[in-house]
Amino acid sequence: MRKRAVEAAAVVTIALSATLGSTAIAFAADPPAATSSVVVNTDNRALGLTGVLNARDAGGYTTVDGHSVRTGLVFRTGDLSKATDADLAKLTSLNVASVHDLRTSYEQQLMGVDKVPAGAAEHHDDVIGQAPPQVMASTLSAGADLYRAFITAPGANDAFSNVLRDIAYNPGGVLFHCSAGKDRTGWTSAVLLTILGVDKDTVYYDYLLSNYYRGAKDGDMMNGVTASALDAAFDQVNKSYGSFDNYVHDGLKLSDADVTALKAKMLS
Repeated sequence: MRKRAVEAAAVVTIALSATLGSTAIAFAADPPAATSSVVVNTDNRALGLTGVLNARDAGGYTTVDGHSVRTGLVFRTGDLSKATDADLAKLTSLNVASVHDLRTSYEQQLMGVDKVPAGAAEHHDDVIGQAPPQVMASTLSAGADLYRAFITAPGANDAFSNVLRDIAYNPGGVLFHCSAGKDRTGWTSAVLLTILGVDKDTVYYDYLLSNYYRGAKDGDMMNGVTASALDAAFDQVNKSYGSFDNYVHDGLKLSDADVTALKAKMLS
């Protein structure tokens, strides 16, 4: 019973974090400094949704070997429970055919289930629902423990790999999100861009854009993100698997064919 009480408290914390974050509508004064690999600026990257925070295109970067990550194919957002009719029409116009919800089932119950574009397939890829209660309880601070759990929690690898395989093989647009679109969503984007060959500084730029789009200061882990949290995830990848490549193949179970398909779709 005590364990269940802790889990319930953690869920409330998750929901409260998202609720508090939803009031931060104004953009931060300045986005992080763009690297030379940034092709699409912050205005053009934003989807312009009114009921969904942190909604943006996941592409628009160049890779270290000179390719470009295509735009208009993959999108990252906060939760869609408050999406307006106009928001859904916008996502339809972007050909969003698949939506991946990375939240726990408790978050879905407390915050509301997704509103999705007409005809879009819905996927529930719970990242941390099977994590130890103390990890779930750390969600509000969204620090190293939570980010390490993205690699170690039961079910987390399956959740992330489901998104990546869908991106690789789905002919339509793919959207993924969690509650605030910054932590679980941020790691998904970091993994995607790293697989595609985007340099580390630009991967961190994309991650830190959540502070700009959510109107948060660096280090405000309730509403925003900080680089040290992403450091912890990459560090855990090396501790658990020895290298990022091993994580992709042995942790996420992506085959060489999967990676090839992902690059073929996303790179020009």
